[in-house]
Amino acid sequence: MEGEINNFIVVWIIVFASLCYCHTIGKFIPKGTTRLFAILPIICLFLYLPLNLTTIHLGATTAFFIAWLGNFKLLLFAFGKPPLSSNRPISLPLFILFSTLPIKVQESDLLSHSPKSLAKNMICLSDSDQVTNKGFGTGENRTEDQKSLNTQIKAFPSHQTTKKSNKSPLNYATKIMIVAVLVQVYKYKDHIHPKIILVLYCFHIYFMLELVLAMMAALARALARLELEPQFDEPYLSTSLQDFWGKRWNLMVTSILRPTVYDPVRSISARLIGRKWAPLPAVLATFIVSGVMHELIFYYTGRLKPTWEVSCFFLIHGVCLAAEIGIKKALKGQFKVPAVVSGPAALAFVVVTGLWLFFPPVLRFNADVMAKRETAAFVEFLKDVFGRVPRFGSFNLISS
Repeated sequence: MEGEINNFIVVWIIVFASLCYCHTIGKFIPKGTTRLFAILPIICLFLYLPLNLTTIHLGATTAFFIAWLGNFKLLLFAFGKPPLSSNRPISLPLFILFSTLPIKVQESDLLSHSPKSLAKNMICLSDSDQVTNKGFGTGENRTEDQKSLNTQIKAFPSHQTTKKSNKSPLNYATKIMIVAVLVQVYKYKDHIHPKIILVLYCFHIYFMLELVLAMMAALARALARLELEPQFDEPYLSTSLQDFWGKRWNLMVTSILRPTVYDPVRSISARLIGRKWAPLPAVLATFIVSGVMHELIFYYTGRLKPTWEVSCFFLIHGVCLAAEIGIKKALKGQFKVPAVVSGPAALAFVVVTGLWLFFPPVLRFNADVMAKRETAAFVEFLKDVFGRVPRFGSFNLISS
């Protein structure tokens, strides 16, 4: 474990240095193909770095943060798009924060802050551009300040529906307790039907993802003093596949795939098949890319040859979601399945296809065994570290 932690530190030092380079070239190289070629070596480096880590907790998390989300954000940055680009340069600390953590600023938070507060927290202005108290009045100065605020808001768009990201402590405490109970249940998995264990894994992955991402968001919130979009919105309350994937499940990934895959494909499709049906191939392309990226994350974690089952899982969901959207467009809202029926049906479809295609690769590299072994090794590592710390009682303070 000590060697893994050392590698983890080295990897993230390289990540921070690379992002400093990206932030710097953003000042001198205009957006477009030239900036893309300048950033391309960093994108390749971010794909390589997770190979130096072998644990689930450190390796898989790092792979998700930099090889997937970080790289997609850098691709957007190459073409001058948010969240790493705006009309005014973002400070280096926030550039690194937005690049490496799965976070997204809430629009309501931007609206609730004054332009002066936004300039202080989000945008690094030059001395000549800094907003002063004197500038907040009426007339031309106020107009310019409002324009600056609008520019910043456009640079950090949010989901269509902004929701409060801070859930109650009881909500998180309950989920932590559930995870603790699941860990204890796994001790008796030899006496439990394998299908039931797989269902428990579904809940475990959801709760762990939400808790880990919530911790990352809390860190970012403390550092940047900004309200963030929620990463999950109680997906078990979904009323359809569209509601599940678009508004409730892993919203950070959704917000990254939309500008990098969905919007470009939709724009191209609109010229070929019209605006009405353009979302269908865009949805399908988005799920295909998501499936490939999940295969990559699974490879980083287990180092096993991809079987493409996970890609098939996302392909099936992409086809079904495209069909759902197409049927809704064809019916023009004249007929709706009651939520009490469509909700459980959508969740059942997700669980059944997950048990069929998503979880077999996870079990193939023994993710549960790896996680348990890593936790035990980390506890021993902490005992060893604290065991090396001298205690006052071990010193002979009074000479005989």
